[in-house]
Amino acid sequence: MKQLLTITLTGILLTTRLLAQNPAPKSEPEAKPAATETKKTPLFGISFSGYVNTDIFFDTRQTVMAREGQWLFYPEKVKLDPDGNDINAKGTYNILSIQTRVTGTITGPDIFKAKTSGLIEGEFYGNVNTNMNVFRLRHAFVKLNWAKTELLLGQTWHPLYLPAASPEPVSLNGGAPFVIFTRNPQVRVTRQIGNFKLLLAAISQVDATSTGPDGPSAKYLRNSIIPEFAFQVQYGVAYPEKKSEFLIGASVDYLMLTPRLGTMVVKTPAVDTIYNNQVHHTDAVIVNYKTTAKSPALTFNFFAKLKLAKVTMKLGGVYGENCFAYNMIGGYAVKSMVDPNKGIVDYAAIRTATVWADFKTNGTKLSAGIYAGFSKNLGAGTDLSYIKNAEKFQVVKIDGTVPANIAEPFYSRGASADYLYRVAPRLILTVSKLKFASELDYTVAAYGKTNSNGTVSDSKEIGNLRILLGVYYYF
Repeated sequence: MKQLLTITLTGILLTTRLLAQNPAPKSEPEAKPAATETKKTPLFGISFSGYVNTDIFFDTRQTVMAREGQWLFYPEKVKLDPDGNDINAKGTYNILSIQTRVTGTITGPDIFKAKTSGLIEGEFYGNVNTNMNVFRLRHAFVKLNWAKTELLLGQTWHPLYLPAASPEPVSLNGGAPFVIFTRNPQVRVTRQIGNFKLLLAAISQVDATSTGPDGPSAKYLRNSIIPEFAFQVQYGVAYPEKKSEFLIGASVDYLMLTPRLGTMVVKTPAVDTIYNNQVHHTDAVIVNYKTTAKSPALTFNFFAKLKLAKVTMKLGGVYGENCFAYNMIGGYAVKSMVDPNKGIVDYAAIRTATVWADFKTNGTKLSAGIYAGFSKNLGAGTDLSYIKNAEKFQVVKIDGTVPANIAEPFYSRGASADYLYRVAPRLILTVSKLKFASELDYTVAAYGKTNSNGTVSDSKEIGNLRILLGVYYYF
């Protein structure tokens, strides 16, 4: 392994010295890269920009991931065969160009005494693994800007993800699962008051969704009728003559889910009897009951950015309930059986806490940086009595297709992970419109026994090293 790391680091350093300049990071699509800054935006109409991208990456073991591995969460747990061999201790690689992106920036006339603008952006990433290479929507919004107020309607970054104060890794995941990283349809109002900025948004889900009895879906939020709400406060100052700026802020988010509209309870199980040497089958008797049980969640985050002439430092953290839809670990679980006869349950949110830091140099010909994050599974904060007594119940999935003895107790990501951490140094170099970006990503997941309160004990660390090289050609 030491020889592999030595050879890899040497190769990256030799490769990246061939090119120069640092365009805007891909996690900030609203900021145009240097290669497009010379374009003139028409007074009214649309101008196009974007890039062609290819990512080449290698992992030392199997990972929890999306899109054939391009989106990395964390390493897979140990999976032993009868001989005691870890099946997941197998490296993998891939070469993908699905992140290739096109952005259309729209300008138009003033309306209601406000400057109007819009943006459409998409890429060939698809929205699920089965439709990779399919063009999917990233951003689509309209803005109305008055002197101190902005109204945004459409799909863009979740308010708890602020590109200006978020990490800048090379990896497509933008720092997840240690940061909130998702785009959502929303109605957002932002008000500037001196150096302060206040933001209020009503939000829905489309790609990154919550999960539940029927798997990931936006219906759990839609069926609650109440949108997700976010409120944020920012304070920022800039000193152009010193090429420096400072930004700090905090947010709170409220999410309400309705996991089920109804239950399905097995009143009489299916029976096969033999009479006169013939099998007689009696179908199960399944009864449906309406349920209104909901799963509320609160999430808080903070962020800070200090940009100096030569370096930029960023810091942030999240304390949240049910963070599954934010591409983090966490979710919710069945807490207890309220009515065993009707299969009605209540829920408890699984809590998550994360901290992260990002540091980079501001060189225009060579930029070096490092990103680090830590995430902790805090469990439900209460005893999940349903897990202890689940064998007593006969609840089946809401679609009724496959009767089961009990309902799935956890609707979460990383339920058996105690904590995660990541360290990812990077080098980014560009010549004209061509950029080479290299990164070493070491991510660790500590797997253990999931307790009845949702916490994890007796954990053991499992690590994965990713070697990533990204090539971008901007237009």
